[in-house]
Amino acid sequence: MGAHRHITFDQSWSIYEAGRTDQIFSAHVPVDIHQVLMDHDQLPDPFYRDNEASVQWVHQRNWVIETNFDVTERDLQNRCATLRLEFIDTHATVAINGQTVGEIANFFRRFHLDVHKALKVGSNRLTITFHDNAELGRKRAEALPFPVPYSETNNQIPFMNTVRKTQCDAGWDWGICLMSMGVYASPVLYFHQGRLIDSIRVTQKHGPDHVRLTITVDTWGPDDSEEVMEICLTDAPPELMTFSPGQHQGTAEVDIDNPRLWWPSGYGEQPLYTLEAYLHDQHWCRHIGLRSLHWDLSPDDAGSRMCVVVNDVEIFAKGANWIPADAFPARQTPARYRQLLESAAAANMNMIRVWGGGFYEHDTFYQTCEELGLLVWQDLMFSCSLYPSTTDFINDIRPEIDWQIRRLQSYGCIALWCGDNEVIGAINWYETSRNNREKYLVNYDRLSRVLEESVLGADTSRLFWPSSPCNGELDFGDAWHDDNKGDMHYWDVWHSGKSFSAYYDIKPRFCSEFGYQSFPSLELVKQFTLPEDHNVTSPVMEVHQKNPAGNSIITEMFTRYFRFPTGFEQFLYLSQVQQAVAMKTAIEYWRTLRPHCMGTLYWQLNDNWPVASWSSLEYGGGWKQMHYHARRFYQPVQIFWIGQGRHQKLTAVNDLTEPARLKGTWSVFDLAGKSLKQQTLELTIPAGASLVLANYESDQPASEFAWATAFASVGTQSFDCEATAYFDLWKRLNLPSAQVQLEIGQDKQTVHVDLTTDKPAHFVTLGTLGNGHWSDNSVTLLPGVARRFYWQGEQPISTNPSLNHLVQSYQS
Repeated sequence: MGAHRHITFDQSWSIYEAGRTDQIFSAHVPVDIHQVLMDHDQLPDPFYRDNEASVQWVHQRNWVIETNFDVTERDLQNRCATLRLEFIDTHATVAINGQTVGEIANFFRRFHLDVHKALKVGSNRLTITFHDNAELGRKRAEALPFPVPYSETNNQIPFMNTVRKTQCDAGWDWGICLMSMGVYASPVLYFHQGRLIDSIRVTQKHGPDHVRLTITVDTWGPDDSEEVMEICLTDAPPELMTFSPGQHQGTAEVDIDNPRLWWPSGYGEQPLYTLEAYLHDQHWCRHIGLRSLHWDLSPDDAGSRMCVVVNDVEIFAKGANWIPADAFPARQTPARYRQLLESAAAANMNMIRVWGGGFYEHDTFYQTCEELGLLVWQDLMFSCSLYPSTTDFINDIRPEIDWQIRRLQSYGCIALWCGDNEVIGAINWYETSRNNREKYLVNYDRLSRVLEESVLGADTSRLFWPSSPCNGELDFGDAWHDDNKGDMHYWDVWHSGKSFSAYYDIKPRFCSEFGYQSFPSLELVKQFTLPEDHNVTSPVMEVHQKNPAGNSIITEMFTRYFRFPTGFEQFLYLSQVQQAVAMKTAIEYWRTLRPHCMGTLYWQLNDNWPVASWSSLEYGGGWKQMHYHARRFYQPVQIFWIGQGRHQKLTAVNDLTEPARLKGTWSVFDLAGKSLKQQTLELTIPAGASLVLANYESDQPASEFAWATAFASVGTQSFDCEATAYFDLWKRLNLPSAQVQLEIGQDKQTVHVDLTTDKPAHFVTLGTLGNGHWSDNSVTLLPGVARRFYWQGEQPISTNPSLNHLVQSYQS
């Protein structure tokens, strides 16, 4: 009675502009119109130089994609022929044999279209015609009962807040405007008599050495007959689930004794259980982790906590914000997901926030997070604009949220559903809404209630967090700067021009957004520029800087902290030093505040094209200096120098559930490398503790620096810890001209580089050798202490890395 046959439309698509059949291109899913045109030399690379402006015509045309398929007489004897569509971007008319079977306009929904009457025995044709999403937005905005402001500072295309499409496709302050159109998951045509498996949800109830799973199966299609489904889970006997007539949802309970628990990265292993469901010839399969999870929002002396608790262990959330992996959706492949997420895990992250201006990612994203131990803070897709609360909009939103929550609910890695990104705050950004605040608050509340109802209707096992930043349910105060409760977005250093020391004035409970910009590496810049473009204020470089004040902010902050760089390469290098210092200052301090602060998610992990941005991974996955620092400042056991100026504290943090043994030294050197003071370290850091190990006040701050190194062990784990302190601004330090020597070597496995120096060298950074990264980078190098760095990644395309360090940035 289930699906008797299905056709998956993944290959053999024809693509052409509507009304022009003289040029027909072939492609397979994912079908991304811009990518298809590039592949057939019909479109210049929009990432190259200033080509962005020359590709905007694409989204203004109608595009047709078609494929042929055969239908048998037996197929049509089934009572139902259902075309299942998802990841269709975005406004499209769907036809079979010239007969319209549906018009869709929500990238985030799954659609089931009844196409039985349009089919015929023999050859059939499926046609999807894509329309201009910008024009759809304009028409919808005109039909609104009152204006609903959109993010004009980010979107180059107006009124995208009325279109359920990836919001940053219209441009962002780090993103290209590339209004994608296409099909990114294969449509499937089912010939069936009864139910189709739509989604499977899993609720976990943990007890001592036991977990009970409630498995809920949602079906679509005729439900007037009895059908039996088989549920299989690792380490448990199969369960039979019987659907009675009229029943489209079924539940089963599975008990597992002594479950192998899934842990966030750094806290334990990630064993996965295989959950499978069979309904006739339909097969659903997913690999999931078993864990208990809740958020501690309980009152305390400061206000209320915000801490995720997994398997009864308080987790300090360490991670970054995720934006779409590429402006070309066809490039958002499993390999790209794995590359970026493995780099996050390698930097000791345990949480990723899927930001609300992107899209609900493909299943392979969440499956990879499950495998790597990365918790997911999942925003719903609303960001930085106001949104309508009209009946039409809400009727489109309800099935979107219901489907997405049901689709993703069984992944154990998902930690929280968040209603939006900065939408409540956006009421204050626009003159229209500021002057009519009550109206727009009511509008916001109407939509927010629908989001909450829809989320909880599909998943009651997780926290619904109304907005980010937010102080909690029905509390939309100044969460941007509230040290007492909720999650915070702290942007005063970047957007308001405060110095890095301002991070020491903030004591967040959970900081889910904050960041500082840098430029990508010279190696990447060379891929999208010509030599004559190599000036940060050249027209081409400014096309690749989407934040209007970005270059000014970076440059002005240079003048506060550093001597000005001598040329283009050094400008890029120093921007990455500055970014790393900013994030180090914030995160190292906030980590020492535990348990008051229990989470930092910096903005942002990745880029969707080559650009100056807040990312720590540049486009293509290369590690900026900040990402190497992130691996150190997010290490589960680490030491930090905390403070700016002549007085600083050496502090140790242990995020783990067992005590850490720490053994090492801290030293003070003059700028030429002569040892002035040395102290040994040998102590135990209790589980979950932050301890001050030493206080040092420099009486000659412009003439010395401190360096600490230690070895930490926790059970079978071990960590190399190091930290450098400067007691005055770098521009005031008369650093010697260090001569850093570089020697290339080759092991059986990879290339390595040995570095030595005659004088202390600071922020010593090797350039990339291709697609990969170094075992370490952006380090302090001391005389007499050789360091070896290994290349990790694909076979190097060069074995002659560039080398930069701080003095070199301003000495010719």
